[in-house]
Amino acid sequence: MGKIDRAIISVTDKSGVVDFARALSKFGVQILSTGGTAKALRDGGVSVTDISEYTGFPEMMDGRVKTLHPKVHGGLLGLRDNPEHVRAMEEHGIKPIDMVVVNLYQFEKTVAKEGVTLEEAIENIDIGGPSMLRSSAKNFKDVTVIVDPEDYRVVLDEMEIYAGETRLETRFRLAKKVFRLTHEYDGAISRYLEAVEL
Repeated sequence: MGKIDRAIISVTDKSGVVDFARALSKFGVQILSTGGTAKALRDGGVSVTDISEYTGFPEMMDGRVKTLHPKVHGGLLGLRDNPEHVRAMEEHGIKPIDMVVVNLYQFEKTVAKEGVTLEEAIENIDIGGPSMLRSSAKNFKDVTVIVDPEDYRVVLDEMEIYAGETRLETRFRLAKKVFRLTHEYDGAISRYLEAVEL
């Protein structure tokens, strides 16, 4: 992969994310973000482009639809060394997205609360987050994906050493963490729903 030029940051756990985004900005990375994360980054002095501005499509349905867009997933899934993918991206105005920093709605914390309703639980099933994570991890050859704040330092150190890039081995390790996380996340949802009677 080449230098990281564009990153999506959308996190529930915001620990360390402002400092991380500031460091990315120093590498010239364009930061795309949503909702509360975008606000936290702006409050921390980071320049942010809202996803809705980037895609040209507004958030809707109480935030259920915001990142599910071809400019997001095409930017994540497009293979940079595949001429057909590159041509399609250029034809449709899709720019590569080189990094995704996402952690998910805290479903297990929600359903552990006393008296939680099925409707509350359902609203805390993250759709856009796992979709972006899976797209990124599938394309680890070209995309650096981070689900754990503990990995911020490792990624920044590599970008420092390799002129804004990360190593393939690191991207593969991070991708494996994604599939482990989404597996556990879907398992928690499944276990909860199996115990519910309508």
